[in-house]
Amino acid sequence: MAQYFEVHPRNPQRRALSQAAEILRSDGLVAYPTDSCFALGCRVGNKDGLERIRTIRRLDQHHHFTLVCRNFSELGQLVVVNNAVFRAIKAATPGSYTFILPATKEVPRRLLHPKKKTVGVRIPDHVTAQALLDTLDEPLLSSTLLLPEQQEPMTNGWDIKQRLDGEVDAVIDSGDCGTEPTTVVDFSDDEPEIVRYGAGDPGLFE
Repeated sequence: MAQYFEVHPRNPQRRALSQAAEILRSDGLVAYPTDSCFALGCRVGNKDGLERIRTIRRLDQHHHFTLVCRNFSELGQLVVVNNAVFRAIKAATPGSYTFILPATKEVPRRLLHPKKKTVGVRIPDHVTAQALLDTLDEPLLSSTLLLPEQQEPMTNGWDIKQRLDGEVDAVIDSGDCGTEPTTVVDFSDDEPEIVRYGAGDPGLFE
């Protein structure tokens, strides 16, 4: 049975976040809110968590997973960013964007696009997501909580708890959550290409 943590949207309770972080450290899978929908998250090195996300969302081997980071320093350890790309991304973060970039050797190969050797990264602009990352003290491997039979991502924490009880280990609910997935910008060839229009203003990259 999934644990359910209801936290304050502006000042999330440290005890609840510590419990959720401990679940993640024990290779658990957590549903948590971001500025662009709920997401499924686990530790980057959690192989079982990765496969559980694939199963829940019915994802193929070509799906780009996202590494969710606290800040630019953390992001820079996971992807290769030249000066021009750095400036473009810096201007848009934190925010509702996912950037596809060449991965560094810090990223496990199983998370990379099989041909491009790229991975998605983002820095969320959301109090609870940032507080969870701070408590965990490492990035999260994440994917938007969009179930295969649904047209739109789930946005209600208690509904997620009921729908995915037994498939996730915890749900963090702070009430405030985005309702639209991130805008995805592919920087793998240096020039930005918008591959999904979402919550982030695409005008910064067009």
